[in-house]
Amino acid sequence: MAKAKYEEIADILRDRIADGVYPVDSLLPTQSELAAEFGASRMTVKKAVEILIIEGLIYSKQGNGTKVLNSSFWNKKDSRVRLNNFNGLSKDLEGDSRVLSSQVVEFSVEFPNEEIAERLQIETNTPVYKIIRLRLLDGSPYVLEHTYMPCDLVPSLDEKVLLASIYDYLINKLHLKFDGSYRNITADRPDDYDQKYLNCSVSDPVLQVEQAVYLENGRPIEYSRSRNRFDTKGYSLLDVKNI
Repeated sequence: MAKAKYEEIADILRDRIADGVYPVDSLLPTQSELAAEFGASRMTVKKAVEILIIEGLIYSKQGNGTKVLNSSFWNKKDSRVRLNNFNGLSKDLEGDSRVLSSQVVEFSVEFPNEEIAERLQIETNTPVYKIIRLRLLDGSPYVLEHTYMPCDLVPSLDEKVLLASIYDYLINKLHLKFDGSYRNITADRPDDYDQKYLNCSVSDPVLQVEQAVYLENGRPIEYSRSRNRFDTKGYSLLDVKNI
């Protein structure tokens, strides 16, 4: 799913701030200057700037320009999750200098229990893929993903796809279109999988993101639970649809 122009501009400006191109306490170029640089309308640039204001990276006051804030708390590229983003972890970390890799812990086809069937809005006799993947950054455990997908919606899924990017396969090979998602973020105690694959002790809190992703026809294509150790990954949610 291609990004909107204002999101592309926001990404570039965000990277420039992180790299010190626009140092703390400096002023961003004016919206007219940015519009000329990016070949975009001032309204498009304004939407990009508003994203960074919401993220706490910059502050804008009429007559005083747009100032870069001392916001190191927000500079983790992996901590921002847009509510309208359906590109998966590989796309989220695109441009990150760390190397993302995957380890397939379990991959099977099974009939879902009542909870999974309800989340996917299918009958319990409908086959689903059960996928457990450990995602690693520079070889260190990052996120443990428990994913369920109806087999009829994702034909020919195999380990080669799982070791790369599932969402790249869904978008670029199957040409699926997404309409929305639901996410629920909670804290939990570590289970046996967390202790084994995320190097959690029995007392380490785990952050869980429960997610259902829907196609344009309203049918759920994914129900997943992504889990990470409390000190490995965090989330800040940004909805840019109504900016």
